[in-house]
Amino acid sequence: MMNRPLDLHDIQGNICKGYGRFGFPKARYFFLEFHDTTRAREFLTDLLPMITTAEPWPEEGMAGKPLATTNIAFSIHGLEAMGLPQRSLDGFPQEFRMGMKARAVILSDNGPSAPEHWDPVWHGDSVHAWISINGQTMEAVEHRFRDIETLIQSSQGGVSIRPGHKGPNGSLLPWQDASAVYENGKPTPKEHFGYTDGIGNPYFEGCGNDPARLAGRGKLTKDGTWAPLATGEFLLGHIDEAQEYPPAPEPHLLVRNGTFMVYRKLHENVKTFNDYVDGMAKDFDGSRDLLMAKFSGRWPDNGAPLTLAPTDTAKAELDAKLAELSERAEKGDECAIGQLKALKAKWIDFTYEGDKNGAKCPIGAHIRRANTRASLETQKGAFNSPSALDDRRRLMRRGLPYGGTDDVVSDKSEQGIIFMCIGASLERQFEFVQQQWINYSNDFHLGNDRDVLIGANNGKLTDKHIVQVNPKDGKAPFFCTHLPRMVETRGGEYFFIPSVTALDMMAQGIIDPT
Repeated sequence: MMNRPLDLHDIQGNICKGYGRFGFPKARYFFLEFHDTTRAREFLTDLLPMITTAEPWPEEGMAGKPLATTNIAFSIHGLEAMGLPQRSLDGFPQEFRMGMKARAVILSDNGPSAPEHWDPVWHGDSVHAWISINGQTMEAVEHRFRDIETLIQSSQGGVSIRPGHKGPNGSLLPWQDASAVYENGKPTPKEHFGYTDGIGNPYFEGCGNDPARLAGRGKLTKDGTWAPLATGEFLLGHIDEAQEYPPAPEPHLLVRNGTFMVYRKLHENVKTFNDYVDGMAKDFDGSRDLLMAKFSGRWPDNGAPLTLAPTDTAKAELDAKLAELSERAEKGDECAIGQLKALKAKWIDFTYEGDKNGAKCPIGAHIRRANTRASLETQKGAFNSPSALDDRRRLMRRGLPYGGTDDVVSDKSEQGIIFMCIGASLERQFEFVQQQWINYSNDFHLGNDRDVLIGANNGKLTDKHIVQVNPKDGKAPFFCTHLPRMVETRGGEYFFIPSVTALDMMAQGIIDPT
C-alpha cells in the first residue's frame, strides 16, 4: 500500500479523470511547434493557470466542475525545443526517444496504416506539444481555444499551431475535433461501428476515484477479491507492481507525478465493417448483434459482456431483467435499486475463469485480448496472483470518436476514434499489448491470428477469427476468414505528460539533471 496519498493538485487531470464520464462530450486536440525556446517557455508560463489538475470535483451536482479542461504533453522533439538538458533527454526510454513512426514495425503500422499515409500534420518531426481541450459544450471548447490562441499569438512567432488534420469532405484542418456520438440529441458511449465503448478503466492506488469502482478494474487476488493496481504502473516516481520505480530520467522532479501518453488517430472503415458483418451473419448461427459481440466480447447495444449473456436467448433474458429492475427502481423500490446496481456491476466485475475454452467469449475477442482478466493463468495458483501476467500490461484509455459528419459516410469519409492511453511504460504496456496480444496470438494458442477489429488484417484466407463453441454441444466452431482491415492508423506520437511542478520548472528553464 502507499505510504502517503498522491498530490492530486500536482497531477494533470487527464491522467486520473476520464473526462467523458464527467460530462465532457466534446474535445479539441491540437499540436504546437516551438520556434524559439525563450518564447515557448513564456507561453508555457502563461498557459499554466489554465492547466486542469486531478484535484477532485464536488460530487453534489458537480458545482465546482469547469466548463472546459486543458492539458498539455510533449514529444521528445518538444522537450528538446524547450531546452531540456541533453542528459535529461537521454534518460528517457528508448521507445519515447524514437517516437511512434520509428516503431511502425512493432506496432504493425503497415500497408494503409504506414506513416507515409498519415495526415500531413505528422510529416516531419515538428509536432512538439499536444494540447487537449475537453468541454461540456462545443461553445466552451471554442472559448478556451480562443484564450490559448491569444497566448500563441502573443509569442510573436515563437509558438505556432501545426495544421494538417484530415477533416470532413476532403478538408484539411488546423486541429482535430472529437465528440461523443449523439443519438436523439444526447451523447452516447457509442463509436462509429456501433459498439458501446469506454467501459471500465484500471483503478490504481491514490487515483482519487470512488473505491466502489474498484471491482473489475484493479488486480485480482488469490481469494478472488480485487485490489488497486500499484501507482507506479501509471505514474512515474512511484512504486510499480514489481516493487520498483519505473525507469525515468533525472532530475527526479522532472518526472515524478508525470507519465507517458499514446496518441493515435484510428480511422474506421465503416462500410467495410458493415459489409463484412452482413456477409458473415448469413451463415452464422445467431443474430447479427451476437456476431458483433463475438468480435468484441461485448454486446454492441449496451456493452454487456458475453460472459454474462453468451447467446441471443440469454441476452433477451438479461434485457428483460434490466427493464424490470429499472422500472421498479424508478418507482423508488429500494430492493430493485440494489439489485440493478449489483447487476450493472457485472459489466466490469467478471473474469474468464468459467470460460477457458472461449465458448462464451471467443479467446481472440477484442476485449479479451486487451485485458486478459486472469485467463492466461493456465495452472491455478501458478503465480502470486491470478492476474499477474496482465497486471503489468494495463492501459488507462482516454479519447473520443471523431468525424462522421461527411455528406456521405464510406471508407473514404473521415470517422474513427482518437485513441489515447496512459501508462508508465510505453514498451511494457501499450507496445506489448499492440504487438503481442492485438497483432499476434501465441499467448492465446491461436497462432498468427490478429484482433478482428483493430488488427493489421489484409483480407487473406489466413486472416481469421474463430468463434469457439462448447465441445459438449457437438457443434463446429465458426470461422470468420478473409478478415479485412477494419481500422487504419492515420497518425500518432508518444508524449510525456509532466506534473504541474515539472511544467513550472520547464517554463522557468531550471531543469538540472546534475
